[in-house]
Amino acid sequence: MKFSIITPSLNQGKFIEDTILSVVNQNYPDFEHIVMDGGSTDETVSILKKYSHLKWISEKDSGQSNALNNGFRLATGDICAWINSDDYYDEGTFQRVAEYFTQNKDCMFVYGDMTNIDADKNITAKLVGDVMSRSELLKLPDIVRQPSCFWRRSIFDKVGYLNENLHLVFDYEFFLRITKYYTFHYLNKNMCFFRIYADTKTQRLLNKQFHELKRIMLSNFFELKPVSFKFLLGRYLDSIDESRVAHKLLTPLRKGKTQ
Repeated sequence: MKFSIITPSLNQGKFIEDTILSVVNQNYPDFEHIVMDGGSTDETVSILKKYSHLKWISEKDSGQSNALNNGFRLATGDICAWINSDDYYDEGTFQRVAEYFTQNKDCMFVYGDMTNIDADKNITAKLVGDVMSRSELLKLPDIVRQPSCFWRRSIFDKVGYLNENLHLVFDYEFFLRITKYYTFHYLNKNMCFFRIYADTKTQRLLNKQFHELKRIMLSNFFELKPVSFKFLLGRYLDSIDESRVAHKLLTPLRKGKTQ
């Protein structure tokens, strides 16, 4: 089975070589690695030029979901996945996934465990267990393990591509669409390493992430549970800029008002 791995990138020269090598070091016989770079101005392009097996484009795009869709439309493999330019795969992942798809003909989508690391590759958490389903995703969007997910390319024919109007939680919305038609299968193996550090896009844009999540979850309103609304409230509180909140609370007092 041929794998098509898509990597969106923008100024991740510090990390992208780890990503590239993790694909090469799978020692899997049939794959393509497509890097969609958004016009990086750091050392990214010089790194890409080092690896002749890569298919890559470096030009401005309209966001990560747009870059990924452009990559998936170029894909020719049986199995698709994307790995971001600051994450990387665990050894032997492709072989395990290929064997699972071969042995389970009804499987359209499989995911596994994921290890969270910091910028220096120190392990911070391990996400394990069979947790991803439609009902659980609607309760807790944070259980998405995007780098550990693989699916048959024909899924695009059924559910379409990523929603390019979303810029932070397009993976969550895409996976929710898939669960309308297919059951996620779970493979009890660590698939990947996921970097979390202060400068990641999600950490910098929590407020925008909250609004995207709210839109997606409320579009499935009748399936939501009380725990779903609790999650949304928690994410809203996480997204609040405390300094602005404090300013709004203190301003009436400074003016001699009591409200």
